[in-house]
Amino acid sequence: MKNPATHIPAGEESRISRFLNSQIDRVFQTCLNHLPQRMGNLRQYPPTQIRQEVLDPGDFTGRYPSIAIVTPTFNQGRFIERTVRSVMDQAYPALNYAIYDGASKDDTVSIIQRLAAEYDFKWLSEPDNGQADAINKAFSMVDGEIMGWLNSDDLLMPRALLFVGAFFDQHPDVDVIYGHRLLINENDMEIGRWITPPYHADALTYFDYVPQETLFWRRSIWEKAGGKLNVDFHFALDWDLLQRFRKAGAKIVRVPRFLGCFRVHPEQKTSAKMADVGKTEMSWLRPDFAANPREKRRMTRLYFAEQFRAQISGVLLRLGVRATWV
Repeated sequence: MKNPATHIPAGEESRISRFLNSQIDRVFQTCLNHLPQRMGNLRQYPPTQIRQEVLDPGDFTGRYPSIAIVTPTFNQGRFIERTVRSVMDQAYPALNYAIYDGASKDDTVSIIQRLAAEYDFKWLSEPDNGQADAINKAFSMVDGEIMGWLNSDDLLMPRALLFVGAFFDQHPDVDVIYGHRLLINENDMEIGRWITPPYHADALTYFDYVPQETLFWRRSIWEKAGGKLNVDFHFALDWDLLQRFRKAGAKIVRVPRFLGCFRVHPEQKTSAKMADVGKTEMSWLRPDFAANPREKRRMTRLYFAEQFRAQISGVLLRLGVRATWV
C-alpha cells in the first residue's frame, strides 16, 4: 500500500516535472549564452584578420572529380567580385562555375562582365523566381560529379575545393559533406567561428546548424533527392535539401575543416528575413511538438547536446586536434 503521506497526485507530479525540466533547460541555456563561440551567434568577437585554414598535404591526394559550383546573385555589386575570385582562384583542375544574376539593377552585371574576361565561367542575367529558382537554372548550365552553391556575399576558403574533391575521391561511400565556417563582416574581417558537431540525423529534424557555404554533395544523391531545389523556399532551401538527402539514404559526414566564410552585414538575407519568412519556412520543416511535450523536451536537450559537442570540437581544434567523432 502507498504511503498517503508521500503520494503525489498525477496532475501535481506532472506540474512538478514540467517545472523541474524548465529549470534544467534554463540552466543549459544560461550556460550556452555565456559561450560566445556557439552556433547561431553571428558576431562573436571584435573584427580581426582572417586566420586561414591550414590543410595537410595528405588532404590533397587522389583524383580530383569534376565540381560544379553556382552562385545566385541579385544586386550584390558590393560583394560579387570577392565571391567570384574566391571560387576561381581555387585553381581546381576540374571546376565548372556558373553565375545566375536575377536582372540586377546595380553594377553587378558590369562586374560579372569584367570578371568573365579574366576567368572562364558561364553566366546569365535574367529575371528569376527567387534564389532557389536561380540556383536550379545555374545548375542546368554546368556539369560536375560534385555540386555546391555559394551565395554572392560569401567566400570559399583558399584550397577548399582541392580538399573537397580529394575527400570525395578518398571516400566513395560518402554522399554529402559539410564543415566549419568562418564568420566575416563586410570588410572581410573575421568576427567569429561557427564550429559544427558531427552529423546527427535526429538533430537535423529539429534545427539546421549546417553552414550552407560548406555543403557539398554528389550529383547522384542530388538526382535521387529530386534533382532540384524547392522553389517554395526562399530562406530554408538548404535545410529542405538536407532533409531530402537524408530521406534518400545519403551518408552525410561532417569534416573538421573550415571550408567557407559566411558574411554578416545589414542587408544579409539571414538577418533581414529571419523574423518573418525564415520562421515560417522552418515551421514547415520542423515537426510540431505541441501535442507531445516529451518529444519536444528530448529535441530541446538534443539541441543543447549538439551545441556542447560543437564546443568540445572547438576546444580540440584550438589544441590542434581534428577529431571526426566530436
